[in-house]
Amino acid sequence: MLTFLPSSAEQSAGKGQNLTLIIPVSAHARVTFGAQKLQQALTKAGYQVQIKPGNQVTQSNSQLIIGLSSDDVVKRTASLYNLPSVPGKEGFSIRKDPQKPILIVGADPSGVLYGCLELADQVTKTNKLPETINLTDKPEMVLRGTCIGVQKPTYLPGRDVYEYPYTPETFPWLYDKALWIRYLDMMVENRYNSLYLWNGHPFASLVRLKEYPYAVEVDDATFKKNEEMFRFLTEEADKRGIWVIQMFYNIIVSKPFAEHHHIKTQDRNRPIIPLIADYTRKSIAAFVQKYPNVGLLIALGEAMEGVGQDDVDWFTKTIIPGVKDGLKALGQTTEPPLVLRAHDTDAPRVMKAALPLYKNLYTEAKFNGEALTTYTPRGKWADLHRTLSNIGTVQIENVHILANLEPFRYGSADFIQKSVQAMHSVYGANGLHLYPQASYWDWPYTADKTSPRLLQLDRDWIWYKNWGRYAWNSQRNRPDEINYWGTQLANKYGLSTDKSKDILEAYEQAGEIEPKLLRRYGITDGNRQTLTLGMLMTQLINPFRYGLLTLLYESEAPEGEMIIDYAERDWKHDKHIGETPVRVADEVVEHGKKAVLAIEKAASSVTKEKEEFTRLKNDMYCQNALANFYAQKARAAIAVLRYKYSSDVRDLDKAVPLLESSVKHYAELVNLTKDTYLYANSMQTKQRKIPMRGVDGTYITWEEMLPVYQKELNRFKQAIDSLKSTSNAVAKQPIALKPATVTLQSPQVETYSLEKGQPVFADTTVAITEIAPELKQLKGLKFSKAKQQSERTSLTFTATQPVKLLIGFFNEKNPKYLPAPELETDASANDYGQSEIKISNAILVGGLPPVNVHAYSFKAGQHTLNLGKGACLLLGFMDGNQEIPIFDAGLAGNKKNIDWLFE
Repeated sequence: MLTFLPSSAEQSAGKGQNLTLIIPVSAHARVTFGAQKLQQALTKAGYQVQIKPGNQVTQSNSQLIIGLSSDDVVKRTASLYNLPSVPGKEGFSIRKDPQKPILIVGADPSGVLYGCLELADQVTKTNKLPETINLTDKPEMVLRGTCIGVQKPTYLPGRDVYEYPYTPETFPWLYDKALWIRYLDMMVENRYNSLYLWNGHPFASLVRLKEYPYAVEVDDATFKKNEEMFRFLTEEADKRGIWVIQMFYNIIVSKPFAEHHHIKTQDRNRPIIPLIADYTRKSIAAFVQKYPNVGLLIALGEAMEGVGQDDVDWFTKTIIPGVKDGLKALGQTTEPPLVLRAHDTDAPRVMKAALPLYKNLYTEAKFNGEALTTYTPRGKWADLHRTLSNIGTVQIENVHILANLEPFRYGSADFIQKSVQAMHSVYGANGLHLYPQASYWDWPYTADKTSPRLLQLDRDWIWYKNWGRYAWNSQRNRPDEINYWGTQLANKYGLSTDKSKDILEAYEQAGEIEPKLLRRYGITDGNRQTLTLGMLMTQLINPFRYGLLTLLYESEAPEGEMIIDYAERDWKHDKHIGETPVRVADEVVEHGKKAVLAIEKAASSVTKEKEEFTRLKNDMYCQNALANFYAQKARAAIAVLRYKYSSDVRDLDKAVPLLESSVKHYAELVNLTKDTYLYANSMQTKQRKIPMRGVDGTYITWEEMLPVYQKELNRFKQAIDSLKSTSNAVAKQPIALKPATVTLQSPQVETYSLEKGQPVFADTTVAITEIAPELKQLKGLKFSKAKQQSERTSLTFTATQPVKLLIGFFNEKNPKYLPAPELETDASANDYGQSEIKISNAILVGGLPPVNVHAYSFKAGQHTLNLGKGACLLLGFMDGNQEIPIFDAGLAGNKKNIDWLFE
């Protein structure tokens, strides 16, 4: 029940009136904090307010009684109202009848806090206390959390991904108490109750182990600062009803620990060894003993081999025992919450093994991958979420990275509300874990080119307010929500609600653009793709070459067609299905047009925050240009793909003006961003692959990408001219890959020639039936297929020159086959430059799936390569300085390759 009856008086009834907020004598910190926030709002409204612990209650308008339903002071007042039972966890009731004290009663300390904040909001809105109020409320979601990455856009010198010790030099903001207070106040204002800190291996910055004193990564002074800051943060968070959750990856050890034991800090494919297990268990135990009220978020995947018994063993034999060891050392039995991240692990299997050992468990999985694409999730990804939700613990939805939204502002209340509703209705989830809207890797700053730099906390206020509002209650009435957000934007920019609703309209029109673009044209839902930098034509017409993540289309989009599907169906005159690339091209252009029109309607009325409004307006123009760039390029791609079937150059001619228009729109985007943004993507490492590989901070701006698209257009025109001038095109001769000699230390295996009829495994007779001629000079290494499937494949060798090792991956997702390198699940999947397919459908082996070839690059010296479990082909070593032409060999019955038109 939620009713509010304000006084009919025009002026504040509280000017100079004395009020007493009575709280229990031994009030919880959250109750005291809530009373203080209410006191501040009342004082600002003109009341004279004091907070008084005690039990003295009178039937007076001058008293506000605050506490739990079990508190004596509350019981006495509750009898005046015949108050029913207070709603569940974090719930509250506020009652006020004429000539009676106001009563704020909570189901728990957080409920009391939220009751105080709710009344404070009412007072701020009307500038007075209500004469009558009967309000009962509680949150829908059990956990409503935000996330801060204690990470950086680039690697630290000498370190790998996720390895960032807590130091003032690397993270000065981590030690800024005033900034933390602002952030925590934002969280409690939006009713968030959990804060996730993400870091690869935080323990070596926060605890010392007597068995491993050398493992600490920071000096003594920094260690003391870290202890003090962590205590400060957890205490201030607790006052606001916020549970701090420290995330860590597995298996990562500290750099000094790794150096002491001559091992790598992380190696996805190494087995669990007793030394690392003991170190990790003791680290967790020490952390729990030191910070018993802090939760842990465990990411089993990425830094250790996912989906296997190792995950189960690590969670049940290392992590949970570590937590229990810490509790035992404390003499405590109350289990701190553990959140199991479902990414790159078989979470249902792990939970089944863990629940008999530990009860306070949660699960967490990505809502739309590392993007925001749809509020209609479906398919096997939805099945996984429902399975997690049905385990009996709380499933938390992680709105992760947002690689398709950054860096532009996002504030579509409609899209976000529908997304939260889908979390409940489709996934059965009851928790939210929210990433920053943009620049996750660059916290606390945004990508805006300003001086001083903008804070995400300030710029993206509407992002946090949107998700917090609907995590509390997703079933709010849509017309009322339009009015609510209209009021919020009117207050922000100092204009009438009629005009502020135009700003909301702009947000909501633009809010459809990037989700639709990625889900219909994209390669991946991961952060290896920066959507707002655009895509190459080859990525649109041959997406499988770039490691297409089909989950994006099968689960994170409405039913529909990819560009390649659309072109084939169109050629065959088959009926189109669902959301098509052409429909999305038309729709995003319309969304962009409406967003610009709406923001311009509001522009002349803005009286506050004019500089920020100008930046917001520019973002609308940016997204409009982006929509037109993609729409025209998608139409061009469809025309090009038609040529694949027709061999009619006139189909290519039709694509030229469309591609020219696309480049023109991209040039417009360059002009809109070159003076307003520092970068498009905050992850500036080798993990970024699309549209271009990001190395050493390159290809992070639109200005860098424009020449790529101009060159692509020019190459296309030249290719068409060549086709028209040559009646009989000469077949391109294959370029043989040059073999290289290495010394193999282990294991000792036979070699075989890469030609038809040659068996590829030591323990089977299956042989090559077809092979790309480019490979024929190389010598494959003959491993046992059965051994590859039961043990990790490992290879130690010495090279006197740079070499590439070619590895063939069977193109089928099956536990029998070694998974191809995939940055969606494995952050180390490009450490050797191996994530991209070099030659697709390069080999056919009798009765097995087609083979795609990847290349692992090594400098001169001794190397050990550890691969995971599963059959694969080690196709031999080649000259490391020779470039491998990227193409589809077409041995699996593929149509002709047309990538050469653009390369």
